[in-house]
Amino acid sequence: MTSVSTPGAAEPPVAGPVGRSRPGPSTPRHAGPSKEGPGIRRVAVASCMGTTIEFYDFFIYGTAAALVFPTVFFPALGSTAGTVASFATFAVAFIARPVGAMLFGHFGDRIGRKKTLISTLLLMGISTLLIGLLPGAETIGIAAPIILVLLRFAQGFAVGGEWAGATLLTAEYAPPGQRGLYAMFPQLGPAIAFALSSGTFLFTGLALGDTNDAFLNYGWRIPFLLSIVLVGIGLYMRLAIEETPVFRADQEARLRAEQEARRNAPVAEVEAPRRLPFLDALRYQAKEIFLAGGALAIMFAFFYMGTAYLTSYATSKLGFDRPFVLMVGIASSLVFGLAIVLSALYSDRFGRKKVIMVSCAFSVVWALVLFPLLDTGSPIAFVLGMMITLAIFGIAYGPCGALLPEMFATRYRYTGAGLGYNFAGVLGGAIPPMIAAPLAASYGGIAIGIMLAGIGLVSLVCTAALVETRDRAL
Repeated sequence: MTSVSTPGAAEPPVAGPVGRSRPGPSTPRHAGPSKEGPGIRRVAVASCMGTTIEFYDFFIYGTAAALVFPTVFFPALGSTAGTVASFATFAVAFIARPVGAMLFGHFGDRIGRKKTLISTLLLMGISTLLIGLLPGAETIGIAAPIILVLLRFAQGFAVGGEWAGATLLTAEYAPPGQRGLYAMFPQLGPAIAFALSSGTFLFTGLALGDTNDAFLNYGWRIPFLLSIVLVGIGLYMRLAIEETPVFRADQEARLRAEQEARRNAPVAEVEAPRRLPFLDALRYQAKEIFLAGGALAIMFAFFYMGTAYLTSYATSKLGFDRPFVLMVGIASSLVFGLAIVLSALYSDRFGRKKVIMVSCAFSVVWALVLFPLLDTGSPIAFVLGMMITLAIFGIAYGPCGALLPEMFATRYRYTGAGLGYNFAGVLGGAIPPMIAAPLAASYGGIAIGIMLAGIGLVSLVCTAALVETRDRAL
């Protein structure tokens, strides 16, 4: 379903705020492209490849922040303070993500999903390549961490515009009743990317004989430099796909409405169409943006604690060696991916809201168990800790690829979905990893668990306040 931008309208004429969206008079609830729609499988693969590349670039930073950045860019601060500073630069990206969601969302809603996604891919690739080439603090002094922060901001800026566009590509192409299934494909990108990220660092360490000096001097740069190859592949695939039929139909309907208005009224009385999707999203659906952010906050907290902080905790606090931790990361990504697939499929059958609430409920309990389990120092406990943490995240992550696009009207869907998603990233992805190290140093790992349980309760309440969207037409 499309929404027509009628001049002077007080609310979206077709798809209003959550709880009031409705099919048009002759539109079935599952309106959307048929199974024979143009290039649905190619779109699904291209979306998965795109998010894999974007998140690979994003995750290798998290792995490097845990393993090498405290030494390379913050050597004067010492172990604990260097780790805090390193994860502070990691958190910068989450502050940039809502900004990227607003800017790229604007262009995604005005000029199209495809063109905007090509821009986000190029920005991420260039930023990641430059991080791999950046000299350390011993070479250029204070300029090194400053430039690192700027490049990390650019990475977050790109990811802020990437996720919503990639999920919209598949959700807006999806056949009737299978939106959860097809919107799952871009959601698989982070699982594949985490495996690639851990794998490249593992391979680099083994190729160098895992000598710490070689890894710190240049070995950590190799995954960053290799990312440019993946960007080239992703760019080729994105250039080959077409714009979504939902967006094309919305643009055509909007153009017809504007032409009709001009024919029926003097030029001076024709009100200019609204040109800022960001303002429309906040005007009509601010409540849904903030509820979505709160509902998905624990998802981000578990994911970035699992992919970044636990890597640091295992090497610095538990004393596990780097290859073991990276191999656990690769194995955990498989469990993570399976959880995404199953939860997305179940969301088509039982609804998005119910599946996400299961994840939130599990997260509250698991948050209080995780660090006492890790602190036993058992390798098996670490394996279970990493796998279960990412599995709980995956249960929520699978359905949200369909949930957020279903929550917003077409004319500002890119912006609204991106803002909700990245607001959750600030709450759950920026704050917990940054304060986890000082919490653990002062009060032990259980303090981190209490913090995560609190975020889980907030997400549970916000998810309960959402309206089920499974049967909505786009």
